[in-house]
Amino acid sequence: MSAAASIAPHLNGHTQVIVNKSTVPIGTGDYVTRLLEENSVTFHAERHAVVSNPEFLREGTALHDSLYPDRIVLGGSPDAVAHMTRLYAPLIEQTFVAPASAPRPETYTRPAVVKTTLQSAEMIKYAANAFLALKISFANEIAGLSERVGADIEEVMTGIGMDTRIGSRFLNAGLGWGGSCFGKDTQGLISAGREHNYDMPILQAAVTVNYRQRQIVLQKLIRQLRTLKGKRIGVLGMAFKPDTDDLRDAPAHDLIERLHGLGATVVAHDPIAMPRASREWAHLTYHEAGSVDQVFDRADAIIVATEWTDYRTLDWNALTPRMRRPLIIDARNIIRDPIGAQVEQIGRDAPTADPITAEQITTETRL
Repeated sequence: MSAAASIAPHLNGHTQVIVNKSTVPIGTGDYVTRLLEENSVTFHAERHAVVSNPEFLREGTALHDSLYPDRIVLGGSPDAVAHMTRLYAPLIEQTFVAPASAPRPETYTRPAVVKTTLQSAEMIKYAANAFLALKISFANEIAGLSERVGADIEEVMTGIGMDTRIGSRFLNAGLGWGGSCFGKDTQGLISAGREHNYDMPILQAAVTVNYRQRQIVLQKLIRQLRTLKGKRIGVLGMAFKPDTDDLRDAPAHDLIERLHGLGATVVAHDPIAMPRASREWAHLTYHEAGSVDQVFDRADAIIVATEWTDYRTLDWNALTPRMRRPLIIDARNIIRDPIGAQVEQIGRDAPTADPITAEQITTETRL
C-alpha cells in the first residue's frame, strides 16, 4: 500500500506501467490501481496500467532462474502486456551475452510467455507453489504407508516420477517443506477460498501432512530412546533447505523447540545459517556446534534436518563412534550405504544396498 501510494505522485501524462512482482493475494492488482487513482491527480486509466509479473526464482539459483526462466507470466491489459513483452525481449529472444558466472544451458532455447489477465497471473503464482507443496506432501503420505507395507519410498517415487504426466521433481519424502513460500501460499489460497465460501480440502490436507512430518521424526526418535530427558540430540542442518541461510519456517526450528521441551540437550550445526540463527532463533535453547564433529560428540542420536552436500559426503563410519549411542534419524534420506549405526529414514528401511535407479526400472516393470 505504501509503495503504491509513493509511486502515485510520479505518474505523468506519458504511458507508465506499474509492475507487481511480489506474490500477492488475488485482486491486489485491482487494489493497487485504486490506490494509484486515489493518490494521483494525473492518473489516467488508459495510460497508467498495473501488470502482475510474478517471479519464480529459487533461493540459491536466482541469477540462473532470472536469465533462463521456464516461463514469463504477464497479466494485465493488452497494451500494458505489450510494453512488458518489449521490456523482456532480450530474455524472451535470448539475445543477451550470457555471463561467465551463469552460462546458458546447452539444451535451453527460450522461455514460454504467458499473457493473461491480472487475476489469472496472480492465481498462477499461488497455484504453482501450492501444487509443488502438494507433490511433497503426497510423497510424504505415501512414505508413511510404504513403511507399513514394506515398500521403499525411493523406489516408488522413482517409478511414478518416470511418468511424464507426473515428473520426478518435488517427490522427495522427508521432513517436509519450509521457507517463506509454500506455507504462506497454500494458506493464502485456503484463505481466499474461505473468503468466497469455497472449501479447499486438498490444500488443507497438504498443510496438515507437511507439519505432521516433523512430529513423525520425533516419534521415530522417542520410539528408539523411550525418553528424551537428559539425552543429547544433534541436529544437522538449520536452514529450511540447502544452499541458503533462510530460516523461515525451517523444520529444524520446530525440532529444536520440541526436543528442548521434552528435556533433551540440543546441539545444532549448519554450514552457513548459524550466525543468522543466533539472531533469529534467540528464543530457542540449543548449543551451536563449531564443527560437525561436535554434533556427534557424546550424542544419543543425530537428526539430519537439511540435505546439505556437506552432510551427504560425511564419513559416517568415522563419526558415529564418537556418539554415546549410534542412532541416526535421517529425515532427508541422504544416507545411501550401510554405516556403523542404526539408521531410521522416511519411507524406507535402513540402507542395505544401492537404491534402485530409473535406468534399472525396465519397461516391463509396471506400477
